[in-house]
Amino acid sequence: MKILVINGPNINMLGIREPGIYGNQNYETLLCDIDGWADELGCEVECFQSNHEGAIVDEIQQAYGQFDGIVINPAAYTHTSVAILDALKSVAIPTVEVHISDVTKRENFRQISYAGMACEHHIIGKGLEGYKLALEYLCNKYR
Repeated sequence: MKILVINGPNINMLGIREPGIYGNQNYETLLCDIDGWADELGCEVECFQSNHEGAIVDEIQQAYGQFDGIVINPAAYTHTSVAILDALKSVAIPTVEVHISDVTKRENFRQISYAGMACEHHIIGKGLEGYKLALEYLCNKYR
């Protein structure tokens, strides 16, 4: 199984940005953890991060026919991007939405997830472990 992990704006700032919410672990460590979890699960992963909505849309579209699943943390674009929603819907690749923090207990504007409308599973508020849970979900369901 081949899974694309997409991270939106500011995820590359892990360990710096609001450590009380997102923790002290940096992005490079998260990438290493994702690789390790993929190895344990016997799946292949490719990670992509961008602060640019169009680049994320391009990456989703390019995943068509290349990946069996997507794990996406659209970050701030969760609450604003119909373009990411439409891209996910158009490729119809099984997708899991991940959020490090519990967005359901945060500001009102964080209660809407456009990208999540195209996702079949959601992992919210489990910290960075949410990525492992998302990989496990896809590998167990679609292997």
